[in-house]
Amino acid sequence: MCGQKTKQILRMLICCLLLSVSIFGCTGENSSKKSKGFQNGDSEIKKEQRYAWPLATASPEDTVTHIFAEKFTEEVKRLSDGAMKIQVYPNSTLGGDRELLESCRDGDIPFVVQNTAPQVTFMPELSIFDLPCVFDTLEECRKKLDDKDFYSLVQKVYEKGGYKLLGMADQGFRVMSSNKNVQKFSDFKGQKIRTMENPYHLEFWKALKSNPTPMSFSEVYIGLQQNTIDAQENPYEVIVSNRLYEQQDYIIETNHLPHLISLVVNDEFYQKLSESQQKIMEEAALTAVKYARNTSDSRIADRIKIIEESGTKIIKLSDELKRQQKEAAASVYKKIEENTDSTLYKAYMKLDR
Repeated sequence: MCGQKTKQILRMLICCLLLSVSIFGCTGENSSKKSKGFQNGDSEIKKEQRYAWPLATASPEDTVTHIFAEKFTEEVKRLSDGAMKIQVYPNSTLGGDRELLESCRDGDIPFVVQNTAPQVTFMPELSIFDLPCVFDTLEECRKKLDDKDFYSLVQKVYEKGGYKLLGMADQGFRVMSSNKNVQKFSDFKGQKIRTMENPYHLEFWKALKSNPTPMSFSEVYIGLQQNTIDAQENPYEVIVSNRLYEQQDYIIETNHLPHLISLVVNDEFYQKLSESQQKIMEEAALTAVKYARNTSDSRIADRIKIIEESGTKIIKLSDELKRQQKEAAASVYKKIEENTDSTLYKAYMKLDR
C-alpha cells in the first residue's frame, strides 16, 4: 500500500515537471510523440525536445554514481549539439532504488543509474555480480565487463526485464571496516557485521563464520558508535562520505565484491529513438563509463589517504587468507549457479562454456 502511494506521488511529480516545462516557454515540434509519461525522441536529432528526459539516482551528488550520470548527460548534449537533453535527479528525489527501477520499467522515468544489488529482485540472473572473491583486481573485473560476448549476455538479462543496459562503471571493491585486526581466517568469526539485505551477501559472511546483520544504512554510524554492530562493509567512497572510519580502527581489504554501477534506460523508450539518437547514447555511455572508472580510482586513493591520516589502519589480506576466503564462499557459488543461467555463470567465473 505504501509502495503504491509512493508510486502515485512519483507519477504526479513527473507530470507536474513536464507540464511546467511545457507552459513556460519550451518550443519544439512533434509534441504529440509521447510514451508512457515521457516524450519520445524526435526522428531527427536537429529537432529539439520540448523538455529534458529525467535521469534518476538514489545517490547523493558527491558520488561516482552522480558523476557517472552527469557525464552521460553532458556527452549526450555535446554529441547532439544540444538537441538531446537529459536532466539528472539525484539523492532519491524521484524515489529510492526499488521505486526508480520500477518506474523505469513502467516507462515513467526513462533513465536510471544505480548499483546492481537492488536489481537482483527484478532480474535474478544478475546475482552473478554477487559472486564473492571472483577477481583479484579491478582491472580483471573491468576487462570481464568490457568483453563483448559477456556484455551481450548481460544485456539480454536487462532486455528481458524491460531495460536497455547502456554501460557499467564501478566504485571499486567493497571492503570491511572493523575494530578487530583481521590477520587470519578465525578473526572473522563472531563479528557482528552490517550487510545489505541480500541473501547471497548474508550467506557469504556466514561462510566466514561472522554474524551478518541487515540494517538500514542510516543506522550504521550509530550502530558502530554504540557497539550494536562490530563491523560493516562498503566501498571506500561510502566509508569516507559517511565518516564510518571514525568509529573503526581498521579497514580490511576483503575486496569481496566489486561495487558495480549500471546505466539503464527503458527498453521501449530506447527502441523508439532514431538510429542516430541510439548511436549518440551508446557513444555517450562509453565515454561516461571510462570517465567514471578513472574518477573512482583517483577518489579511492584520496579516500584511503583520509582514512590513514585519521589513524585508522588499512589491512591487506595475505594470499593465503584470500584463498581461504574464496574457498569458504563455495556454498554461495553453488546457490547462485542454481539460480542463474549456466552460460552467464560460466562466462563470469571464467570457466569453459
